[in-house]
Amino acid sequence: MLPTLADVLELPAVRRARPRVVVGADRLDAAVRWVHVAEVTDLAHLLRGGELVLTTGIAMPDDPESLQAYIDGLASAGVAGIAVELGRKYDAELPEELLQPARKAGIPVVALEREARFVEITEAVHIRVVNRQLEELRESERLHEVFTELSVEGAHPSRVLREIAELSGCPVVLENLAHQVLVCDLNGEDPGRLLASWETRSRGVRVSGRTSHDAPTGWLVTMVGARGQDWGRLILITGAAPAPRQTMLIERAATTLALGRLLERHQESLERQTHRTIIAGIIDRAYSDPEEALVRARAVGVPLSGRRLVGLVLRLREAGTGLAAQARLSDTAEGVARACRALRLTALVGSIDDLRVGVLLAVPDSGKLEPHLHRLSEAIRERVGASAVLAVGSTAQGVRDVRRSFLEARQVGDVALHQQDGDGDDRPFYRLPDLHLRGLLHLFRDDERLQTYVERELGPLLDYDARHGSDLTEMLRQYLASGRNKALAAANAHLSRPAFYERLRRISHVLEADLDSVETCLSLHVALLSLDSVRGRLSS
Repeated sequence: MLPTLADVLELPAVRRARPRVVVGADRLDAAVRWVHVAEVTDLAHLLRGGELVLTTGIAMPDDPESLQAYIDGLASAGVAGIAVELGRKYDAELPEELLQPARKAGIPVVALEREARFVEITEAVHIRVVNRQLEELRESERLHEVFTELSVEGAHPSRVLREIAELSGCPVVLENLAHQVLVCDLNGEDPGRLLASWETRSRGVRVSGRTSHDAPTGWLVTMVGARGQDWGRLILITGAAPAPRQTMLIERAATTLALGRLLERHQESLERQTHRTIIAGIIDRAYSDPEEALVRARAVGVPLSGRRLVGLVLRLREAGTGLAAQARLSDTAEGVARACRALRLTALVGSIDDLRVGVLLAVPDSGKLEPHLHRLSEAIRERVGASAVLAVGSTAQGVRDVRRSFLEARQVGDVALHQQDGDGDDRPFYRLPDLHLRGLLHLFRDDERLQTYVERELGPLLDYDARHGSDLTEMLRQYLASGRNKALAAANAHLSRPAFYERLRRISHVLEADLDSVETCLSLHVALLSLDSVRGRLSS
């Protein structure tokens, strides 16, 4: 942090000149970036902003117009202040023709009542500025080392947030785009106080740019994301205005979190690693030519050419933590691979994240797929048990369509697991036609695009409820759940018809929407169901 004008005035070299603030005593918190000694009036083009201008005033013009132009030039350059030595041009006081325009421009003016050694002042200030810059550089290097090490280790977000809290001394929260807390480290603060009504409070904090400070809440907020897609916000609760070090800290931490989401951290056999790399390359479109996947698969003994390809995902119920979880995932992948070998099925098998094992199954064009799927599901259950569900994507006619099949299977697996827990459905495997609208929306609950859709459709209403403590969102839900039957909705909401109708009018006004439009209501209903999925309120 640069020294302020108040700091400069306390330096011994300046105190010896007996400084007296004659204009701008309320602006002494201005940062001084440098000291510029100038005995000319045409110097604005030489400045970059933040300078303290030192002068004896000998070149100062006498006419008010020229003094106005001098001050205007300094104001446009953004100087931190002007210090004028008395005794050469001006005896005891500075002229009002100089002070008045400075007062209007908000530039502090300091009169030096004794002869000043400008070289001592510039040296003292510059040493302090350089020392501050060196401190910031050392701090930047320290933060770089800390978070580089965390990135290399593939540290869990909770570890990253612990480091932020220790380095800043402040609570820190990582939330998603739906304003839900993902991870937090409150640094010893009361969770009941800091996290109470979090979504409502967070919605009220609007930031501009990548990093911004919200003065009313004392939140320093930065976006978290990579590859052009943001997926969350990192919030440091500083209380007062943040120091540059804290801004640097939170931005470096956000980068580490974004990188951590992209890195793989699993320990697998060489064969599983190779299979996983090929599957990941297909899913992530890492191959400039999709045919490269065929070549790589053939090289590891898994021919894919001339076959129907299907993406399968084995979705585990619990991720677990630490080495035990990694070992469990590795064992599951090896068990699935052994099942495929035992059934003489051609397949690539490898983990695709902490919860899922991917299988790229290749069946002959002449063969039927269903018998293979039933036999494989039975073999997997024998080796893995009922701790996972098997999801099947659409059949791909070539490697270019395999990515779509895997993405579909991954999404189906998420919903199938929830659906199985909710209604006891225990199929050997699941496909997309087995799911319904709520399940489909549940698939995408972590997708930023669905969260953006909810905010676009319902954001104004949610914000209105948060500000006024109203229940308009729930009234809209009652109205749509009743098939737009106002009388039935009013009864279900335990309100009189006039009171319920008034709420509908207010909802229509807040959303600027026609609630008599079938298409509009359909869009709002889907948004409400999506909101339930995002908030984890999916019902069976």
